[in-house]
Order: sequence, then structure tokens, then C-alpha cells
Amino acid sequence: MLANEKIKNKKILVTGGAGFIGANLCEYLIKSDAIVTCLDNFATGHRVNIAALLENNNFSLIEGDIRDLETCQKACKGQDFVLHQAALGSVPRSIADPITSNDVNITGFLNMLVASRDQAVKRFVYAASSSTYGDHQALPKTEEIIGKPLSPYAITKYVNELYADNFKRNYNLDTIGLRYFNVFGRRQDPNSAYAAVIPLFVKQLLNHKSPVINGDGSYSRDFTYIDNVILMNVLAITTENQAGLNQVYNAACGEQTTLLELVNYLKKYLTDFDPKIAEIQVKYGPYRKGDIPHSLASIKKAQKLLDYKTKYSVEDGIRKVIDWYLLNL
Repeated sequence: MLANEKIKNKKILVTGGAGFIGANLCEYLIKSDAIVTCLDNFATGHRVNIAALLENNNFSLIEGDIRDLETCQKACKGQDFVLHQAALGSVPRSIADPITSNDVNITGFLNMLVASRDQAVKRFVYAASSSTYGDHQALPKTEEIIGKPLSPYAITKYVNELYADNFKRNYNLDTIGLRYFNVFGRRQDPNSAYAAVIPLFVKQLLNHKSPVINGDGSYSRDFTYIDNVILMNVLAITTENQAGLNQVYNAACGEQTTLLELVNYLKKYLTDFDPKIAEIQVKYGPYRKGDIPHSLASIKKAQKLLDYKTKYSVEDGIRKVIDWYLLNL
């Protein structure tokens, strides 16, 4: 049986469902004939991301905030599974405003765990983060070894993992955490003050502006195309391997790409659309506070316990996302 066949007619709550990752999950689940509820307060998500889904009878929207326990209880009622994506992302945002990041990412997370426990949700899958690896420098990153967190955001995401583990021990709530590594893809907002690097660079190049790299371009990341992340979430709610539950996994591609290599990929595929983009030079700025130099995930644990297989390489993903941005920017 294919993983998406297992979710047919299942009731699934996606928190942060109007955000970049959440909206892509909602779209996939609806196409797989699941019954989907989206909970979002539109602090960072966008209505346009779910506009087409609102016409589907299997999709419903609850506009609300995970910081309100009553809202979480209402959203979790009758659900089979929860895909918890709601959070305030961004390392710089958390450094600028650690209190709000803590309220949303820790208090909100705890509310969702309590509501999932109270409403007898079968499995709680949540967005963890590669930022949890902190100052641990060895590569590739394996799930069992982490360092000290380098930002308030990283602290919040590590606390999520501790709470999830605790709720299994004390309340027998099954959870799976997915440590996302630099996810990119369709619907990622290039206009946010804390926009991720790929949509930001695409927008700059299309406007014939020089992308600004923090540092000398040698910093590297494990950029992960959105469809790989969707697959990980689906595997997490459908796996029948008991040893795979109550674990944390790297959700990644398993490829290391420097920022300079990334810009060259973007220029390569954008030049087909606009030859002048080939001439645009990169600018270099200061290193960003809280940034780690290099990131690369081991995906062996997910391969072993969830039968995960990467669907798209970094270059495959960039080619697909550029097609999307050309139609939507």
C-alpha cells in the first residue's frame, strides 16, 4: 500500500496550515482524499496559500492561535493525526524578540500536546529544527549528538523535543519530530522581513539586483526541497514500524551546498528565462549572528526506520521552484 493511500479519509489537523510548509502539506493531503483541518492565525501564513482549498468539502479552516488552549482543544477534537507546523521561525527574529518566539514555540507547542492528549489524537508529528544541533560541528549531523543552542529559536525547538518525549513517557502520546534542514519550495514568501535565502535570492536576481551573501559564500547548508519534507510527514503519520515512533529524525536531502554554489544554481536556471541574470555579481556582507558555518544531515535513521528515500536533489528542487516563482512572483 502506498503511503498516501493510508491517509484516505483520515482526519488530519495541520497547524500553521496557511504557511509555506503547512499549505503544501494541506494541498497534498487533500489530493490524497484526507479530511483536513487547518489552524492558523495568519501571523506569518497567507490566505492566498489555501484559497483554492477552501472550496473543497474535505477542507476546513479554524482561524485561531495556538497560544490559546481552548482553540487547540477545539481544533484537535475528532482528529486522527496532528501535523504541528505552527511556529515563529527565523533565528534573527528570535534574537530580536525572544519572548514572542518562546510564547508561540514553547507555550503554543505545549498547548497542542495537551490538546492532542485530551482529544485522544493517535499520533502527533511536529516540525523540529536543524538549529537544535547548535555549536556541534561534526558532519554529517546525526540525531543523537547535539551541541549548545546558538539562538532563542534553537532553544525553543529543542524544548519541543523534550516535551514530546515527556508526553510519551507520562501520557503515552505517540510523537515524531522532524528536524527540518533549510526547506525551500513553492509558496515560500520572498517578501517577509525574515525571508529565507532561496526566495530572497530569486527575487533579487529577477530584479537584476545583486544577492548579498552573509560571509564569503563558503558557509554550506543541506537545502531540502519541499516534496522531500511532505514525504517525511506522510511517512511519519503512516509508519507501522513501532520502533520508528517517539523518535526525532533529520528531514533533509543529505547534500551539502555552499551559498556560492546555490547562487550559481539559481543563475544557471534563471538565465534561461533572462540571459542578463548571468552577468549579475554577488555581494558579500558580514556574517550573521547565531549562524552556524556548515550543516549537513545524515538521513540514515529515516531511511532505516521510516523507509525514507529522497525524491528530489537540491538541483532538481531548484529547477522546479524557479518554474513556480516565474509564474507567481
